[in-house]
Amino acid sequence: MSTLPSALQAPPSAPDVLGRCRELVRPALAEAVGRLHPWVAEMAAYSFGWCEVGGAPAAAPGGKGVRQALAVLGAEAAGADGRAGVPAAVAVELVHAFSLLHDDIMDGDATRRRRPAVWKAYGTGPAVLAGDALFALAVETLAATPGGPRAVRLLSTALADLVRGQADDLLFAARPFAGPERVTPEEYRVMAEHKTGALLGCAAALGATLGGAPEPAVAALDRAGRHLGVAFQLVDDVLGIWGDPAVTGKPVGGDLRERKKTFPVLAALGSPAARHLPELLACDARTEEAAALIEEAGGRAAALAEARARTAAARALLTELPLAAGAAGELCALLDFLVGRDL
Repeated sequence: MSTLPSALQAPPSAPDVLGRCRELVRPALAEAVGRLHPWVAEMAAYSFGWCEVGGAPAAAPGGKGVRQALAVLGAEAAGADGRAGVPAAVAVELVHAFSLLHDDIMDGDATRRRRPAVWKAYGTGPAVLAGDALFALAVETLAATPGGPRAVRLLSTALADLVRGQADDLLFAARPFAGPERVTPEEYRVMAEHKTGALLGCAAALGATLGGAPEPAVAALDRAGRHLGVAFQLVDDVLGIWGDPAVTGKPVGGDLRERKKTFPVLAALGSPAARHLPELLACDARTEEAAALIEEAGGRAAALAEARARTAAARALLTELPLAAGAAGELCALLDFLVGRDL
């Protein structure tokens, strides 16, 4: 045990916080998945990186565990033991996995975390079934808690927003890069808050709810998580164009070749310097030119500036709340880590 006074101890790093929360949540998450039909449970375990097709144990790369960490920290911020937030962490992790299974099918993405996506490994129908089972299991998990009705309402609201965001994202793909029907940066912000921010905000709010926090604190944590979600999505957009493939697991310029309406592209299109960008985006062989023009037109800088502004807004909400000091510090460390990663 450290002999330093707690005020003089360095706060845990964000990776340490994520690791601590994953270790706390993993047994309950595994127990929940184990209640599913064996075949569906195998697909779920495969999606989490716990097994190979057929059920052989594996240690494949999993997600960072951001949402489950926010749930645990939400409970701790309310002054409760982190274990109070575990059911919330399990529920949001199950919903996140459900959304990824269905997203990969809708987007036609064949890989997830450097492995075949569940729909490629097991088939489209089975992957849809597994996603549905994870969603149902998430609701069941929350309904069994003492704060079940309130918690399920929070999750339902987040899911409705997530669906709205996904619907907008799919519709964006059919809209042009130029002209009156083009996607605007403001439309993108709203989509990102729904698609990515809603579940991050819900995670922190659910943890706080199960930890006994009052309604104003729960609402503020939800709002902070939504800001974090937009920032997280914007950083993903930057990495999708300029990120190191060894780190991101995606090819250089992959988002440009797929003609995704990401924030750096949309922001750059508002500049006269990017008048030739639509024609570059239409040609797979000119992605490097397109990336350079997006940066020259200010798209990269605009995305990062927006991400920092959203992070500052989330931090302001956290500092205004009467949160338990340790959890508040860890939440802020998580903000900086997620927005500053690999840039």
